[in-house]
Amino acid sequence: MLVNATEMLLKARDGHYGVPQFNINNLEWTKSVLTACEETKSPVILGVSEGAGKYMTGFKTVAAMVSAMVDSMGITVPVALHLDHGTYEGCKACIEAGFSSIMFDGSHYSIEENVEKTKELVALAHAKGLSIEAEVGSIGGVEDGVVGAGEIADPEECAKITALGIDFLAAGIGNIHGVYPANWKGLDFEALDRIHKATNNIPLVLHGGTGIPDEMIAKAISLGVSKININTECQLVFAEATRKYIEEGKDQQGKGFDPRKLLAPGAKAIEAKCKEKIELFGCAGKG
Repeated sequence: MLVNATEMLLKARDGHYGVPQFNINNLEWTKSVLTACEETKSPVILGVSEGAGKYMTGFKTVAAMVSAMVDSMGITVPVALHLDHGTYEGCKACIEAGFSSIMFDGSHYSIEENVEKTKELVALAHAKGLSIEAEVGSIGGVEDGVVGAGEIADPEECAKITALGIDFLAAGIGNIHGVYPANWKGLDFEALDRIHKATNNIPLVLHGGTGIPDEMIAKAISLGVSKININTECQLVFAEATRKYIEEGKDQQGKGFDPRKLLAPGAKAIEAKCKEKIELFGCAGKG
């Protein structure tokens, strides 16, 4: 059974650890993440971008697949199915499709419009028992066509959005999606501290977790970050393992071309990467 993410993130906030959001892209991805989290007894948030949802033929398909896999695999740890960087329309669709959590990314709107739309979606989500994440200050890089320059969120705007009753908040602190460039300046911890103090101790979310040094992750958790998003890193290790399998000619040995064999090394690489992040975030055994 899927749960919303509120309780797991409040526990993480109070216990000073981070809950991972691992984005999923297909059945193999989902199976690898769930396997890693069950084996380490870690709660998990499965993130689905609108692009990934479309690729998997729609949000209803994703919700049905994930719910069935949690049941069939005998998963005992808390699992939330969460829309990542959702549009206003996407959030409504996921509420109806059976997701247990949504993120509305209104960071590209004026603060007034962000407030207006977030307020409506909070009411809709909570009426159906879903948790809701909102965003202030766009995250750098590109996420499903949404371009962000890595803004530093305004604490006053963060306070306005938090007051609407959201369950957790993504606030830009210099983090970006994708691979970090060599000249990246790092996370702005002074900004994170100001945002944390302005938002009544709400669980905070760190997007763009791939490539942030381990010590920065640990410091961010100590300053109120309760959820860390990982996507690109899993994609990179999947691609690397798949490339190695093919370059070694294993797809031409016996029935090595069978997709169950072809995708197995990449799936195992995702599983290993998830376990590595779970240890780093301190959430092993918290499920």
